[in-house]
Amino acid sequence: MMRRSTIALASASIFLAALSATIWAADPPVKITVHWGGTIRVLKTKPTLLLGASPVLSPGAPLRDRIFKIIKDLGADDIRYAGGGYVYPHFGVAELDPPTATKTSWDFSHIDPVTEEVMKATAGHPLVLNFSAIPEWMFKTPAPVPYPADPEKPAWQYEQGKELRDPTAREVGEYFARVVAWHVKGGLTDELGKWHESGHHWKVDYWEVLNEPDIEHGLDAQTYTRIYDAVAEAVHGVSPETKLVGISDSYPSGHSEFFRYFLDPKNHRPGVPLDMISYHFYAVPNGDEPPEAHQFTFFYQADRFLETVGYIETLRKMLSPSTGTMVNEIGTMLPEDWAQTSPDYVFKPIAQSYWNLSAAIYAYVFAGLARMGIDDAAESGIPCAPGLWPSIAMLDWDTAQPNARFWVLKLIHHNFRPGDKIVDSSSDSGYVMAQAFVGASGERKVLFVNKRDREFEVQLPESTGAKIEVIDQTTGSNPPASSTLDGSSFKLGGFAVAVVTLTH
Repeated sequence: MMRRSTIALASASIFLAALSATIWAADPPVKITVHWGGTIRVLKTKPTLLLGASPVLSPGAPLRDRIFKIIKDLGADDIRYAGGGYVYPHFGVAELDPPTATKTSWDFSHIDPVTEEVMKATAGHPLVLNFSAIPEWMFKTPAPVPYPADPEKPAWQYEQGKELRDPTAREVGEYFARVVAWHVKGGLTDELGKWHESGHHWKVDYWEVLNEPDIEHGLDAQTYTRIYDAVAEAVHGVSPETKLVGISDSYPSGHSEFFRYFLDPKNHRPGVPLDMISYHFYAVPNGDEPPEAHQFTFFYQADRFLETVGYIETLRKMLSPSTGTMVNEIGTMLPEDWAQTSPDYVFKPIAQSYWNLSAAIYAYVFAGLARMGIDDAAESGIPCAPGLWPSIAMLDWDTAQPNARFWVLKLIHHNFRPGDKIVDSSSDSGYVMAQAFVGASGERKVLFVNKRDREFEVQLPESTGAKIEVIDQTTGSNPPASSTLDGSSFKLGGFAVAVVTLTH
């Protein structure tokens, strides 16, 4: 799913400053200025999330019903549902063995029970499907790639090979077309001409082609584009109304050539649509950084990412202006997650402050993407647990209780809707972000993010009597705390995310 390189940046002097609480004793009040008539753009960015297939979502799993209820109650558009892929092949690869002259191995018995619940939980909302893993037998490898007989056993080594056995990618395209047909056409006809009945006649709004191809199989832009074109043509052959999502890049800051090549229509077959591109962002500290330094690293990387988004937007507007953009994995990650594939992996407990910092990063990135008109901002991810990227979890892996990361997503989703106006607003502090919005009915709201693990006094004119909803380290895994402001200033705790709704 997610693998990242990190950026070294914190110096010894910064560490000392972070650890010296007395140095912040003189923080002045933060003054917020809003020009309510100064519209920057109309909001189009949808707050949403990544939902991944895993045994946790299988029938009979203890948290399954609670997780799907949380998804349904959120009511988000464009949730990205990712099949199990290289982690759990049985949950994401529908043909694990190559066809022979007499039989095929098509099997949705572990895929369907999860997908059916996803469809129910997201009914009425557009959905992005991403069964990303290409069956390994379609790659040239020194020996056949094994997969575990036990569907619930992870297969971190399933992903191998860089060169397709069919260099035209037609075989890959036909495979994914059959997977789409299973979902939209009531079944599929296999390589031997045999019909396999599914009974499904769902609408597939978006089909994302692969996941992080720059990492998974290490594909270059030319190879990926060839695969994308083959898949797009084949999928449209069975579901013409389905929109295609391309690139799904893991590290956009390092792959500008990928975007330049893919977004140029001249590099695609005639008629192949470029409906959407997608890419990801994770803030990741160095392994030797103390937790106190993560706030500096994470927000520094978030700012660099937003600069990269601006560059990609320039390319997109020049080369393919009708193409939309989904940033469909947003999160933070701890270095300990990289050890999860090791037999001696031992999970290290994660502090509550980390979840609030990570939640603040999502809110900060959402605001930045909204100002640039990005279509989707998807937080990552559900479900996660020790051994499966625990530091990007949005729910407690033992109880499915939402943590601060989920509550911030829900707070943003509840308060800010496509069609709202993003208005000119500013903070005189580099440590507190303020972004104001005007709703369709004229309601005025301000989203706040505290980028530091210390309290600030915030001064907002006209805020007397306003409603404030806050997620901070005092709310823990509970919903936002709500109160009414009795003056023009209020306290914003460390790593807090807040929405203030003005009454007049």
